[in-house]
Amino acid sequence: MTTPAIPDHAELILPAPAKLNLMLHILGRRADGYHLLQTLFQFLDYGDELGFALRQDGEIRLHTGVPGVPHDSNLIVRAARRLQEASATRLGADIWLDKRLPMGGGIGGGSSDAATTLLGLDHLWQTHLGEERLAELGLALGADVPVFVRGRAAFAEGVGEQLQPVELAEPWFLVAIPQVNVSTAEVFAAPELTRDTPAITVRSLPEGGGHNDCQPVVEKRYPEVRNALKTLNKFVDAKMTGTGACVFGSFPNQADADKVSRQLPDTLPSFIARGCNRSPLHRKLETVTRK
Repeated sequence: MTTPAIPDHAELILPAPAKLNLMLHILGRRADGYHLLQTLFQFLDYGDELGFALRQDGEIRLHTGVPGVPHDSNLIVRAARRLQEASATRLGADIWLDKRLPMGGGIGGGSSDAATTLLGLDHLWQTHLGEERLAELGLALGADVPVFVRGRAAFAEGVGEQLQPVELAEPWFLVAIPQVNVSTAEVFAAPELTRDTPAITVRSLPEGGGHNDCQPVVEKRYPEVRNALKTLNKFVDAKMTGTGACVFGSFPNQADADKVSRQLPDTLPSFIARGCNRSPLHRKLETVTRK
């Protein structure tokens, strides 16, 4: 019998949902090396789960870490400590992580965990910093953290921090997980990366998103991703999310996604999830707050 990742005595259990980049255009590069981009974020009703319990001694203890990631380097711990510092609280927390999302998958696992930690502990500690301040704290942890903090599907610009909420269709997605960890830093440093895609407006967004400028780079360097795209493309228009490695296709209903999922090889794990314009994290927090 296996021990559950989150124990019964956790006081607050919250989802850390995955996201997809339905498009990712690279417009240029700033003097500091960061890339200017435009992207379209949508959440999925699938992801990690975190449990929290209050500590009075100010300690932050993550009891279920990620292999290869030191405790103090984990984004969950860093987010908790940032919130402690910003709020001047003397409280601490025990934290447990039920990890389902792959690292280096381009579906926001670490960033989503950090955002759930910020929002969860803001609620548990009653620090009341507010969404704007929490998003600022999140940006210092990663460019994708603010969209998870705000919890609305968004068209993003700048380095990903300028967010404009959008209403998108909410199809079912089949997300395939090539068994490789793609380095975001390597992709953005690649000399062959397109960095001059013309800017678009939110009104000119093509239905379903658009292309991903990082995809050709990743396909060239990671045969696992290239092969996954070829496999999925036999059934549906497949795209890569973020800087990879996960690839996805959209379907009008769950049954169609299930049918394709059953035809994928055993060497290519996958999951099926519904697209969400409102984050499952925020929906859960609303029910907690009302109690």
